[in-house]
Amino acid sequence: MKSCLIVDDSSVVRKVARRILETMDFIVDEAEDGEEALDKCKREMPDVIFLDWQMPIMNGIEFLKALRSYSGGDAPAVIFCTTERDIGQMALARKVGATDHMLKPFDQAMFEEKFQAYV
Repeated sequence: MKSCLIVDDSSVVRKVARRILETMDFIVDEAEDGEEALDKCKREMPDVIFLDWQMPIMNGIEFLKALRSYSGGDAPAVIFCTTERDIGQMALARKVGATDHMLKPFDQAMFEEKFQAYV
């Protein structure tokens, strides 16, 4: 089974995303911010990362830059999830290494569309 790390400061978002991803047969782990996520990635790199944009301590862009510069950090697919609909921000996310993005609020169909390639 593939693994997914959910990185979001909202426990509700993490809970909903976990439930959806587990129904898709992902092994799921969680982190509340980018710093915790980076520590988890250094211990064991997931196949996919579901990443929030705005978080305390280390935001999504900072995390993604750090991840991609880390040995093996180029391997996971990273799906950015945000409420931002700014094309410039989406372009920035792609530039620093995001694979794709989703907008909040999300549902199971959106997850299936974005994550099916990684199952």
